Amino acid sequence: MPLPETMFCAQQIKIPPELPDILKQFTKAAIRTQPHDVLQWAAAYFSALSKGKPLPVKKRIEMPLATEKTDAGLTPGLLKILHEQVQTGRMVSVAELKEKWKHLCLPEEQLKAILQLDDFSEEVEWMKVLALGCSVLGRSLLSSMKHACEILTRDPEGGAARIPFETFSFLYSYLASIDGEIPEEKTEAFLHRIKEQALLANYGFPQYY
Repeated sequence: MPLPETMFCAQQIKIPPELPDILKQFTKAAIRTQPHDVLQWAAAYFSALSKGKPLPVKKRIEMPLATEKTDAGLTPGLLKILHEQVQTGRMVSVAELKEKWKHLCLPEEQLKAILQLDDFSEEVEWMKVLALGCSVLGRSLLSSMKHACEILTRDPEGGAARIPFETFSFLYSYLASIDGEIPEEKTEAFLHRIKEQALLANYGFPQYY
């Protein structure tokens, strides 16, 4: 015998006062991020929210850089989210990276291809993965470095996108070594020239590129 329907009056239904704002912020985040799988992304969003961790949310809407063969792919905004989520530790396990990658609804094959560019073990140095991600987004070494600067900078959006010279040097040298066709002396000469330019641009303080 079916149970009778329970009747509620307006006085019996209590809506938590914070719920409307939570749902409003969630909706705005979903619109900015445009996740391929909303349910999967939503699970990651509320999990991070409940734990006080960085949310998997883009700062603004962006056009995806995916190829015509797939309907989802890595973008600068998604790579920045990953950086904000794992930058607290220099090393990150591949398992954790795969989980965060999945939460952003990114193709598993793309991460696998990125990790195959170097001889990584079960733990990877995040800044190297970030550099390789930028190389996927950029069509050249300088274009890749432009993405890296825009992701790592603390300058306001639309600003100079400066980063510490030591960080720039590490990323550039690493990508040049992965490329395998850029002589080491050419890399060193380029970085020396950039450091001199940074000195002039910052009135004697070589802090940023």
